Amino acid sequence: MRSLRIRDSIIAAAVGSCAAIAIAMGPAAAAGDAKAGRQKALQCQTCHGLDGQAKLPEAPNLAGQTEIYLAKSLKDYRSGARRNDMMSVIVRSLSDQDVDNLAAYYAAIPVTVGTPPK
Repeated sequence: MRSLRIRDSIIAAAVGSCAAIAIAMGPAAAAGDAKAGRQKALQCQTCHGLDGQAKLPEAPNLAGQTEIYLAKSLKDYRSGARRNDMMSVIVRSLSDQDVDNLAAYYAAIPVTVGTPPK
């Protein structure tokens, strides 16, 4: 009987922790407006393409990356924690909302993966 109470307590704690994490992450994941991000992405299309597929060999593809990763990367370029000559110049003018919108837009672009032909 005691082991059932302990097990139930552990399960309740785990569910509570997951719920707390989901609540904490919910607004961050939904912070950006993909439609506004598409408008802002017009200035990114020379290197990253409006479709998120890089046009330059040194630029990464952005389509389908996670919103959290994209927003963190842009904020890291802006703060100097991550360095790239071109990106450091570009991100200076971006507001936090611009960053969130761009991240939402590029994250929303569907990416399909297949196996190479034999």
